[in-house]
Amino acid sequence: MTSIFKRALGGDFSRMHPRLQRRYDVSVTDGRACVGTGVMTHVWHAGFTRPFLLLGAQRNILVPEQGRQVPFTIENYPYVDSYGREALTFVRSFDLSGRRRRFDATMVYDPIRNGILEYVGSHQHVSVDLDLQVDERGGLTFRTGGFRLHERWLSCRLPKAVTGNALVRESYDDEAGEFRIEVTVSQRTLGPFFGYRGAFQVEYVDIAEHGVPATVMPRREEVRR
Repeated sequence: MTSIFKRALGGDFSRMHPRLQRRYDVSVTDGRACVGTGVMTHVWHAGFTRPFLLLGAQRNILVPEQGRQVPFTIENYPYVDSYGREALTFVRSFDLSGRRRRFDATMVYDPIRNGILEYVGSHQHVSVDLDLQVDERGGLTFRTGGFRLHERWLSCRLPKAVTGNALVRESYDDEAGEFRIEVTVSQRTLGPFFGYRGAFQVEYVDIAEHGVPATVMPRREEVRR
């Protein structure tokens, strides 16, 4: 089975930096996971957003603390979910203020859009379409589209007035020998209100030998898009 990012990007996949190609080519068939460790030089948010970030943190959505030189991990494990879809975990952990905070997401390939559908949080209450682009230097950019809320019988599109748009840029620095990432979440009226940036290195884990840790799996899976 081809990786979900290779399917979504098509011919553009080969335009990425070779290290990014390897990182985003992990799949169930390939039998590897990608685990990154590094430091975020700055994790920040606008002060007025803290109550909302604290609420989201209960479901591992965004991070309510700020800090500099923050230890960071990202765990990308491919698996087949309960709906038969190949999924890829994006579990980001930040060691902030003496405690570990997580920002969880799970990504699947959406054949309707021929793109990536992201479920946000530990319970996949929120879904969003991702727009992927490979830049002229071989970096990968993620942009979010409209957000949808899924809770029990309710499934609806969230108004733009109460949601933000995320921009993620990931690249590989040949000189430093590490991946670089910058994330900014903005709202149309309020402007940027959350983000982080830094660098990390990766190792590849043999899933057949080590399995997929239960700690990275979502507590609930959602099929609605």
